[in-house]
Formats: sequence, C-alpha cells, structure tokens
Amino acid sequence: MEQQRKAYGWAARDPGGLLSPFTFHVRENGDEDVTLKVLYCGICHTDLHVIKNDWGNARYPVVPGHEIVGIVISVGKNVQKFKTGDSAGVGFLAGSCKDCSNCQEGYENYCPKSISTSNGIQPDGSTTFGGFADIVVVNEDFVVHLPDNMPLDKTGPLLCAGITVYSSIKQLGLNVPGKHLGVVGLGGLGHLAVKFAKAFGSKVTVISTSSNKKNEAIEHLGADSFLVSTDAEQMKAAIGTLDGIINTVSAHHQITPLIFLLKTFGKMVLVGGTIQPFELLSFSLIQGGRTLAGSLIGGMRDTQEMVNFAAEHNVAADVEVVPIDYVNTAIERLGKGDVKYRFVVDVANSLTPAL
Repeated sequence: MEQQRKAYGWAARDPGGLLSPFTFHVRENGDEDVTLKVLYCGICHTDLHVIKNDWGNARYPVVPGHEIVGIVISVGKNVQKFKTGDSAGVGFLAGSCKDCSNCQEGYENYCPKSISTSNGIQPDGSTTFGGFADIVVVNEDFVVHLPDNMPLDKTGPLLCAGITVYSSIKQLGLNVPGKHLGVVGLGGLGHLAVKFAKAFGSKVTVISTSSNKKNEAIEHLGADSFLVSTDAEQMKAAIGTLDGIINTVSAHHQITPLIFLLKTFGKMVLVGGTIQPFELLSFSLIQGGRTLAGSLIGGMRDTQEMVNFAAEHNVAADVEVVPIDYVNTAIERLGKGDVKYRFVVDVANSLTPAL
C-alpha cells in the first residue's frame, strides 16, 4: 500500500466554489518524485471553472492551483534533474502515459492519458490536489527548473498562461523578429502574449472591445498599436495587416471580423476556452487561405524552454499577491475581470494547518 503523508490547504467542497481550510493526504515521495514546499500559486480562470463545476468534471473536494512555484524539499533515489533546495515549478500537467506518439515527440499536453495537477485522476483512481496547499508531490519529468534570477512571486502564471501563449506564438511561426502579431484580449494570457511577442521581436497590435486599455497596452506593456474591435472604421482599415492572431478571450465573441484582419495564409490560434459555439463565415478562411487553430498549454520541453527564455528576457507576469484567506474574494474579482493581470497566492506566508 502506497505510503502517504498529511498535507493541508484550501478546497472547494461543492459547486458553490467556496474555498475553506482542508486537511488531506498525498503520497510519500517516490523514487522518481520531487516534493515541493509551495511558496506561491497563481489563480487561473480554469481554477474558477473547475471549483464551480462549470465543465461538469469537478471531483470534490477540489484543491485548486496549477501555477506552482516552490522549493524542492525531497527527491527520490532515481531523480536526476533536481536536488533539495532547488527553485522549481509545476504547471497544469502532473503526468502522462510517456509512451504515446504525443509524449514521445514532447507534446505531453496532448496525451490522452495526461494527468492534471489539480482535479486530475491518477492511475490508482485517486484525485490530484493542487497548489493551494503546503506541499505537492510530482514526478520529476513534470517539474521545471527556475533560474535564479526569476522573481518567484511573478513566475507562477508563466507555467500556465505563459506557456499557453509562448507555444502558440511558436505554433504560428511568429517567434522570429519582424512579424506582426495581433493579441485579442488583455488579461492574464493577453498581457503575457504581448510581453513574449515583443521579446521575440514582433510588432504587436492589441485588439480589445473598448479603448480603455489602450494606454496600458502601449505605454506599460510595450504594444505597438491598439485596435478597438467594436469600431467598424478601425477594423476595416486593419484588414489583411496581421501575420497571426493569438485569441485569448474566453467569453463569447464574434471571430469572423478578426479573421479578416489576417494576411494571406495568416493563422488565428484560439487559447481562450468558450462554452458557447462560434458563428463562422467560411469565406473568411477560404478567401486568403487563412487558418483557424487551437492550442492547449504546452509540453514539458517547451515549458522549460519558455521559462529559460523568460529569465533571459526579463519576462514576468504582472501580479497582485494575496494571502490565502483572501482567495475567495480574489476568485470573485477574477470572475468580474477585476485584476491586473493575475492573482498569486502567497501560500508559504499565509497558509496555516486546518484545525
């Protein structure tokens, strides 16, 4: 029988999504495992959907959190990549089959047997508990090294939001200087898309439904231009100007006008998950040979590459750091879009054992 150790964190018990202190058990560090003391954990929109069972897959109690930054406190005897004291991170993935073609090619994120860090199903049928907790135990292949110069409180969101946009930019072939990238939406994903694209040397246009974020996009994040998608004249003038578009919006919206912004053979990649189906004018793709694609986080090879690139180019998330007892308010604010641009829970300094 697998040995277990006590852990504590905050969990949701039902679709109301309210989090409260929770004591549970995780497996003891195995031969290929790394145990992290959790320092910080970002709050992703996915966490909000899962704890409220919006997608119908919640396995209560749910301990959310998959943007985890911590310190290695234990390593298994077969672990080769980490030692105690290392700064390390865990993102959305906690496991995969390692044998399918996707895993063999470095795309564990598309493995049909992938295991999510929170609310995932492990081979023994038990549920994974995420980073709103004092410790996490993960196979070393799903842990990334964090370079010494990275600000740990601003690094967690890179492990989900960051890799999502980074891998999408690579998928578009826009990780070369001189390309013109459109970024739809300026939230947790969008602001990092702007930062990574500028670090790659791209020209960036932020696309939003209103002009309220124009100064923020250009003056703070370094975007080159701003396009209001509800302004018919602006949209008309921008037709055929973009090499690619990263669409980060998770709310229902019209995508056909956005597709017309692409040049011939341009691509739009969807990374924001919407529940309602899109209405799509097929000729927006046919005319110009354009492509509409999707992308899901990234594999472990690309995640480590992204972290190293971020460290080299000083790419970090803009965050609001909060204590664990503020997490329900933070989630409520996140649902209203009231954050610039990512909440991060200061787990180590605010989490205490449940009584």
